[in-house]
Amino acid sequence: MAKDDAGHTEKRDSKEESRLLRRAVEELSVLNDLAREIGASLDSGRIMQTIIRRSVQAVGAEQGAVALLQRDAGSELHGRTLVRASEGSSSHPAFHAKDAVLGWMMLNKRPLLANEPRIDNRFTGVEWHDSVRSLLCVPLLVESNLIGVVTAYNKRSAGGFDEDDQRLLSIIAAQSAQVVENARLHEEEQALLRVRQELQLASEIQGGLLPDSHPSLKGYDIAGTSIPAREVGGDCFDFIEVDESRLSVCLGDVSGKGLPAALLMANLQATVRGQVLVDPRPRKCLERSNKLLHRSTDVNRFATFFYGVLDAREHTFLYANAGHERPILVSGSGELRRLEPGGLVLSFLEDALYEEATITVEPLDTIIIYSDGITEAFNELDEEFGEERLLGLLRDHAGESACVLIDSILQTVRQHAAGQPQADDMTLVVLRRSGP
Repeated sequence: MAKDDAGHTEKRDSKEESRLLRRAVEELSVLNDLAREIGASLDSGRIMQTIIRRSVQAVGAEQGAVALLQRDAGSELHGRTLVRASEGSSSHPAFHAKDAVLGWMMLNKRPLLANEPRIDNRFTGVEWHDSVRSLLCVPLLVESNLIGVVTAYNKRSAGGFDEDDQRLLSIIAAQSAQVVENARLHEEEQALLRVRQELQLASEIQGGLLPDSHPSLKGYDIAGTSIPAREVGGDCFDFIEVDESRLSVCLGDVSGKGLPAALLMANLQATVRGQVLVDPRPRKCLERSNKLLHRSTDVNRFATFFYGVLDAREHTFLYANAGHERPILVSGSGELRRLEPGGLVLSFLEDALYEEATITVEPLDTIIIYSDGITEAFNELDEEFGEERLLGLLRDHAGESACVLIDSILQTVRQHAAGQPQADDMTLVVLRRSGP
């Protein structure tokens, strides 16, 4: 009898060894197939779809899902289910990873097996869909950082998921995590590259909206430039010919920076150009432009804008100011004064009114129109370039030509900043009447 028992034991051991060997071969086949399918791809969606399909088949589940973790603006981690798959003819709705499960995984970073989740004390108070009988969840870890979870729902055979299922799904997750992360990083890099290309194109387009040459007006030397702090900016300047002897000159600064500011500035520039053709008078042009901008712009957006009309025959400069830095007039004798008055920024009130003023431009007079990126340039000690430095520079360089004066101002501002990053767009326009 003892001999028969020993024989039965050996036979059972042999069967168990055969079962384990078959399972090992099946698992190895699953892992090899998975590695081959995902190893050559950088498409994160396709990779994750392959992972979940193989996972559902490998552990005999009805359904599975991959959720990747991401940080919101408040640096809080949360999960987003990106792909899911069903096995066989399951008619159950698509299951999503519960916040409670994700929270447990974030805290523990290890496999979670729950064959009776409704009575599992780890999830007291969690409401499960009636169709969820069991679940197996394993972490996607990269250098001990949780980047996502793989979850299988409802073991198709009786008894629920077991330790072998947990071990196999954990191996699949371990094998897949770095591949998923590499694909995601590659896609983020490609997205960033596309953004940079679009910004470069936007920069070229914006540059094309600015004057490509200095205007030629008898008796006057006129120049302008704009240097954005980023690829695109919210500053602009423009020269618009009214007739043979009159030239509209404007310089604006939109609130904010980057692409949103650049888009609004392009809108403003187009609006002003259109209004100049209707009536070039500064007050009328600003009032109509303000009304149109107010109707088409978000309430939190506005623009400062200076607009003037230079008459080379009468040697007058008629202007209006919508909240912009007051231009500086340097007389031929070296005296400095501001061009008053000012007014309300554009787009703040729909029916804002603007006041005009006129000055006579004498021989050797120079008018400097600038944006606050000039005076608000900071150095490493957090000191502004400031108005006093600008006024002192103009006293010393007032006799220079328009282009040379612009270069002198920019060079001095850069020397003050001493390598500090440019914080705001810098825009300058210089009008200088020649000698008698």
